[in-house]
Amino acid sequence: MSIEAISSKDLPKSHLPFSPAIKANGFLFVSGQASVDDTGKLISDTFENEMRRSLENVRRILKAGGSGFEQVVQVRSYVKNSSDVPRYNEIYREYFKEPYPARTTIVNCLGTLLYEIDVIAAY
Repeated sequence: MSIEAISSKDLPKSHLPFSPAIKANGFLFVSGQASVDDTGKLISDTFENEMRRSLENVRRILKAGGSGFEQVVQVRSYVKNSSDVPRYNEIYREYFKEPYPARTTIVNCLGTLLYEIDVIAAY
């Protein structure tokens, strides 16, 4: 089995010990992405803006790994406040189309973050 860490100067930096994504056996495993800028600094914002920033970070990582949203097979999302779930579903449909990926959504979680996502994609 071949395992390759995805990295690029164009991806958000992390000060924590993990790779943005790992390629293995035809799949790309993207680490949890939050509302961070290119330096890895957390950008606190509205739920919608944090979710969009997180998803755009995922987009960049997928692209660096030779994949895209249309190749995502599983999504795990973490939503701090259950009151944001309706908006979460609306924004989600902008990024993911039918057939939708398998999905798990955990609510009433997280500390400072309002939203976080990790995905598995084919490449």
